[in-house]
Amino acid sequence: MKNLNIGRALAWAFMIAVILASLFPFYWVLRTALSSNNAIYANSDSLLPVQPSMGGFERVFGVQTGQEAIDAGGAGQPINFWRYLFNSIIVSTLITVGQVFFSAMAAYAFARLKWRHRETVFRFFLAGLMIPAIFTLLPNFVLIKQLGLIDSLLGIALPTMLMTPFAVFFLRQFFLGISREVEEAALVDGSSKVRVFFTLIVPMSSAPLATLAILTYITSWNDYFWPLMVSYTDSSRVLTVALGVFKSQTPQTGPDWAGLMAATLVAALPMLVLFMAFARRIVNSIGFSGIK
Repeated sequence: MKNLNIGRALAWAFMIAVILASLFPFYWVLRTALSSNNAIYANSDSLLPVQPSMGGFERVFGVQTGQEAIDAGGAGQPINFWRYLFNSIIVSTLITVGQVFFSAMAAYAFARLKWRHRETVFRFFLAGLMIPAIFTLLPNFVLIKQLGLIDSLLGIALPTMLMTPFAVFFLRQFFLGISREVEEAALVDGSSKVRVFFTLIVPMSSAPLATLAILTYITSWNDYFWPLMVSYTDSSRVLTVALGVFKSQTPQTGPDWAGLMAATLVAALPMLVLFMAFARRIVNSIGFSGIK
């Protein structure tokens, strides 16, 4: 019993250490965001906010003027936060709606419809999961450029708006578990395959569809490299790319770390709240779909 208690205590100590190590970067972001930008360079080792100030958040929301931002150690550049936020919402919504809709139809075709070489085609399609995303950046960029969609919200959303191998595989696993008797009964009553899909399969799959929508929205919201390649002006710049404005150097100061961390916190907070609110549903849906 003594050895068991010691082992349990060590296990709890290890888990607590892992949790603290995981949460520390988030605390450091909050600490820097609440610090005075000029004081950070003088006392960068402090674990507590240095000369606590809301100046970083004021610069994010455009409350400070350019001169006030420079005096506070910021870059003094105008931050069109609400425009960037609107662009992120539009891009994430386009990707989520399109990917869930088209992936659901493709998954239904792979799971429930009988056609020649279905399994072979699915294996080739699933092989896309083994291709690193960075390998597709250049072909996608050339395609978007030829379509004339550079520096547009549609150009950012289009490469992942139709479907992804993971989304199709995720929904196919769930569709395979739906009773065929229910579908066959609807077909006997005269319903077409299209009607069965929209009136029967989709309502019964609301949980995995919602889970896929949440995961897709979070992924598209946090995407950085592809929007950086495609967007060049504020008309299409999303929030994650716009954070780079706070790293602009000025002759008087270095990067605006307080503003950058405040903007990072504001950009990440909605997705953290969304994930925490639906974390249990996401885990349950993935487990039910049989994904290991």
